[in-house]
Amino acid sequence: MQLASNDSDKLERYRAKRDFGKSSEPEGAGGPRGRGSVFVIQKHDATSLHYDFRLEVDGVLKSWAVPKGPSTDPREKRLAIRTEDHPLDYAEFEGVIPEGEYGAGSVLIWDRGTYRNITEKDDGLRAMEDALADGHVLVWLDGEKISGGYALQRIDDEKDQWLLIKMGDAEADARRNPVSTEPRSVVSGRDLDEISGEEGE
Repeated sequence: MQLASNDSDKLERYRAKRDFGKSSEPEGAGGPRGRGSVFVIQKHDATSLHYDFRLEVDGVLKSWAVPKGPSTDPREKRLAIRTEDHPLDYAEFEGVIPEGEYGAGSVLIWDRGTYRNITEKDDGLRAMEDALADGHVLVWLDGEKISGGYALQRIDDEKDQWLLIKMGDAEADARRNPVSTEPRSVVSGRDLDEISGEEGE
């Protein structure tokens, strides 16, 4: 299916890095457009274990690699490195990226849900695209594992490095460590080893 030129441009880096004849990752060829409110966090055992934090914005998933995963403790600032935009249907991807391919390793859907943009500017909300360009985004997540306000703050323009920080609201809990205590997929209930064993070669 033919994509609109602006969608195609947004996913150019994503597609250039992948061989869809070998990887079962979605190509993003004309999947249904969302409503701009989906978020997903995928646990990804690639060269190094990390968590991919993705927000639906303007027809794609804006993405960050978070080495230590999200925290529920406002005192913890988690490094988040911007990566290429992903297609919307990537939010449903769980499986194994084959050896030799970009990002090779097992992927599970660690958390998912919807989000609200709560980035304020002057007398109203700042549009997500503008907030991302400014390097300061506030969102309210409604997920199965994590919820509440989170801030994304860019700290290095050249390397596109950000911080992911839990806001100090009613959903904050310094005692929780869901990255450690809740390792399984919210979709299949599997862990990374089970996904690798069942779907890997």
